Amino acid sequence: MIDMTVARIAEITGGRLSKEADPEAHVTGFVEFDSRKIGPGGLFIAFPGARVDGHDFVGKAAEAGAAASLTTREVGAPAVIVEKRPPREGDNSDLATNDPDGSAAGVVDGMSKLAAEVARELTAHHGLTIVGVTGSAGKTSTKDLIAAVLSRAGETVAPPGSFNNEIGHPYTVLRCTEDTDFLVAEMSARGIGHIAHLATIAPPKIGVVLNVGSAHIGEFGSRENIAKAKGELVEALPTDGVAVLNAEDELVAGMAPRTKARVVTFSESGNTAADYYATDVQLDAVARASFTMHTPQGKPQRVELGVFGAHQVGNALAAAAVGTELGMDEATVAQALSAASSVSVNRMDVNTRADGVTVINDAYNANPESMRAAIAALGYTAAARPGVRSVAVLGEMSELGAGVVQAHAALADELARYRVTHLVAVGTSEAMAELRDNAERRGITTVAVGDTDEAARAVRELLAHAPAGEDRWHEREDRDVVLVKASNAARLWVVAEALLQGHTLK
Repeated sequence: MIDMTVARIAEITGGRLSKEADPEAHVTGFVEFDSRKIGPGGLFIAFPGARVDGHDFVGKAAEAGAAASLTTREVGAPAVIVEKRPPREGDNSDLATNDPDGSAAGVVDGMSKLAAEVARELTAHHGLTIVGVTGSAGKTSTKDLIAAVLSRAGETVAPPGSFNNEIGHPYTVLRCTEDTDFLVAEMSARGIGHIAHLATIAPPKIGVVLNVGSAHIGEFGSRENIAKAKGELVEALPTDGVAVLNAEDELVAGMAPRTKARVVTFSESGNTAADYYATDVQLDAVARASFTMHTPQGKPQRVELGVFGAHQVGNALAAAAVGTELGMDEATVAQALSAASSVSVNRMDVNTRADGVTVINDAYNANPESMRAAIAALGYTAAARPGVRSVAVLGEMSELGAGVVQAHAALADELARYRVTHLVAVGTSEAMAELRDNAERRGITTVAVGDTDEAARAVRELLAHAPAGEDRWHEREDRDVVLVKASNAARLWVVAEALLQGHTLK
């Protein structure tokens, strides 16, 4: 965070100082929710969560050198005390269901006010450029690719993982300092007005919209409503800003009239009408894409991605558009994309064990679009290894609304399309039962399990035995391919970790 006195923080947040606080003390370190991460000069956010209340750890933060804490009550230590705020419709789960007295909401509101002032100061006086990214699928991967590109041009801050809501978003803004050149902000929405709110905290100059899918359709009611929410990002752009839109998605392309900013488009399918497009797309043995990148600025460049899945081509083009529109030359952009690797955990994290088994851990989140992309990566990787088994360990996709059962049943069609041989269906819901039954009808060997422990055991048992007719299985350099994917609540990354634990990786 930028250097700021405790008195100034109280003024910005509308809070008051505790009697222990020194108004002239300076916050010079990082802002943290975890008292164990606080260092000298830091600001501790006393967030009351579902299991623990940060107010109970203010003393430990002070002992670690925190200049102050942001609280909603007296804590016997230096603090800026802000007003509580009753939860409101649309707040995330911690604010809406685990905050009966409004303490969490009050702390988050105070932190958001502080982040907004930091963003204003840095953009007005230190040249910070803010890039916003949204979409139903691919936000985190694209955020990581944009950060990889922009880091070649200056100091770049991007959220770890998916810090993309009203809690993680201001936290990320407060990681910026006077030396930060670029902030890449991933923006998520559970309702109309959410992205517009996030944009008031960190006003973007460049906005990237990837797609409008069916994630959260249970909350929005229709894809058109999702598009209305995602389009709030381009509406927030200034006249000298740039909207980067996916030409392949008609609802995204249709957002162009909603912005005052200049519009550029990208296409992964070789649509030469787009400003940024890919040709000659090829996939290697583990579904890493290479392609020729075309931009308005110069000659075509070859890109060889280190991240996995054909869907990453579109994400890379969006990142290329951001870098190029900010003045980077296309050769540097191509080099940055080729050198980029996955930095967000449980997001298309591909590892091959010493025995040749490849595990694709994409277990952080899931919706129909990202499920299709992950199944395609599984199928392609296995197809390059004749005779191996392709194993999809799938859990439930959440927040799909009335179409949840049909959406899960349709995954069996994707599994059959990509000739996936085995399905381990994790969970006992009606939706998972429909997926299992449809997969069995499709001739896919299917095992139903109740939880992650059972899933890990089932996959280990399968991998322990060679496929029928493979007498020299132990001599192969490449073996079975396992995909692990579900919505975050299913915690299926536990299965991926169990499959890799104790194994040397190639």
